[in-house]
Amino acid sequence: MTTETEENLPEDATDQTAADANNQDVADGDVEVNAPDYQSLEETPSSNPTGDLNRLQNIQIAVTAELGRAQLPIEGLMRLNEGSVIELDREIDAPIELKAQGVTLATGEVVVVDGCFAIRVLSVQNNN
Repeated sequence: MTTETEENLPEDATDQTAADANNQDVADGDVEVNAPDYQSLEETPSSNPTGDLNRLQNIQIAVTAELGRAQLPIEGLMRLNEGSVIELDREIDAPIELKAQGVTLATGEVVVVDGCFAIRVLSVQNNN
């Protein structure tokens, strides 16, 4: 049942009046609020905790070795051609960082094995 005042209001105003009435119920505390009832979780010890890790051992991870870095202006990049030399910021005998996912795993030195570059590991980082 609508009152005479509500009949003369535009449709949007009637909707707003209903929303205000609902908000008033919440403000008066007429709404019952309950906390959710979740099932409790219990940790179950694994019979073989290293067994779960064993299945990850064959996953391939990209490992990089960075020889050094250089910064050049765009003009310098545009002038590069065959025979250009870019000086890097690392000494020739400085250790090379071996990284996986951007995290340093070890340091080493550049060597040649069967005509290919390789890294001889000199020290392994302890990332605990």
